[in-house]
Amino acid sequence: MALFESMLLLSLLAIVLLPLSRKLSLPYPTVLAAAGLAVAALPWAPKIEMDPQLALALFIAPALLDAAYDMPPRTLRRFWVPTVALAAVAVILTALAVAWLGVAWAGMPWAVALALGAIVAPPDAAAAAAMLSRLTLPRRTVQVLTAESLLNDAVALLIFGAAVATVTSGDGFARTLPSLALAAPGGVVLGIVIGRLYVVVAPRLHGTLGATLLEFVATFGVWVLAEELDLSPILCVVSYAMVIAHFLPARQPPRDRVHSYSVWAAMVFFSNVIAFLLVGLQARTILSGMHGAALTDALAFAGTALAVTIAVRVVWVMLYNRSLHWLWPRREANPTLKQGVVASWCGMRGLVTLATALALPADFPSRDLIVLTAFAVVLGTLVFQGTTLAFLVRWLRFPPDRSLDEEVSRVRLTLLDAAEATLKDENDDAAEHMRHVYDDARRAAEVGEPLPGAKRIVTLKRRGIDARREKLHKMRRAGEVEDDVFHVIESELDWAQLAASSPEELEIVEG
Repeated sequence: MALFESMLLLSLLAIVLLPLSRKLSLPYPTVLAAAGLAVAALPWAPKIEMDPQLALALFIAPALLDAAYDMPPRTLRRFWVPTVALAAVAVILTALAVAWLGVAWAGMPWAVALALGAIVAPPDAAAAAAMLSRLTLPRRTVQVLTAESLLNDAVALLIFGAAVATVTSGDGFARTLPSLALAAPGGVVLGIVIGRLYVVVAPRLHGTLGATLLEFVATFGVWVLAEELDLSPILCVVSYAMVIAHFLPARQPPRDRVHSYSVWAAMVFFSNVIAFLLVGLQARTILSGMHGAALTDALAFAGTALAVTIAVRVVWVMLYNRSLHWLWPRREANPTLKQGVVASWCGMRGLVTLATALALPADFPSRDLIVLTAFAVVLGTLVFQGTTLAFLVRWLRFPPDRSLDEEVSRVRLTLLDAAEATLKDENDDAAEHMRHVYDDARRAAEVGEPLPGAKRIVTLKRRGIDARREKLHKMRRAGEVEDDVFHVIESELDWAQLAASSPEELEIVEG
């Protein structure tokens, strides 16, 4: 019961803070993590402990599914060079740099130090998604950073697994090397197989709440099964999400799709909110094991590790960015200097880093120092980089990127051609009316915004819907309509209002 009560209090705290994060133009993970740290300093703060493996499954799997569903494989293929540079090379360089610091400063054995480096190396997928949704960035930059956030955790966890195996058993690395080599491709294959199986089974449950339940069971089941088979659960969930995103939309009715999107949007957002509050709340547990000079030295080491973590990403990303321009100066696909600066600063760590640190065995060498350093890197990057990123983007003044709008207009015109072709042999009044509707839609697609007449029609539709809704509520209050009839008509009016709403009106923000 205490855990449930704590979750309710954390949710209430998030409701209060989320509008503040939007008003200040700060990523909500930054605000929530800072709030969790402030709450942890209070004497009556709840002490919440959760199994790290459970935390990874509960909080990371939904975030990965949400991001991977919108990231098709062709986009990964198009941006494979920058994705490898960020998701693999940057992670490896960061892990090695922090490992060197652990050896030189704290006297850690190389395997222990490498475990620390792997823990703090990968930026967080949930933090990246939260940041990118708030900022106006070039489309290519958003796609590359999203692709990075899907794959960097897998690279870091493979390094972490090898390092921990080497420390915990004399022949650990030699014994686990074959399984580590199979973890990544095996996770991808398993995700593809389960994804194809899901696409076959899911249509049998359309129109039922069982379909929603299957989505949850499949998502978390994929993660758990991959872990049981010693495969990469991250790559398994990513490949699973990409498969269902490719095949399922053509087989899913619109009603099921709207319902699924709304349920998952709430689920992913709630898990992110609780996760980042928990990051801050872990401060008391982490700091309680150290005192005096030992705590001072540990904090100094953790602060230096934070600086190294940030610096390595900045140096590598800018070196990669400028190298492309030196080697291929006329290549149009080269990222600009501004894009490189933003990408280098998008390095917030999150729950993967903290949960991985807490997953270390209790007798692991330098465990307290590693956990403290992981917490410092998570909180430091969330607060320092998170609070300054929006200001950096505004200062750089990116030119408007119209590529998405242009592609949307092109596709709209193509679809209108297909719709109009169905009227080829129709000559009655209804068909003529539809031709006028398509012509108006075509002109609106060409200019990129609704025509003045169309706006007026929408306004009149909304006015009529509001009048019907008000009359319906009056009839209900007067007892002139039964509740079952009321809800049927209410649902009809809801869908009519959605159909008469602009995309901006349909967007649901964090707070």
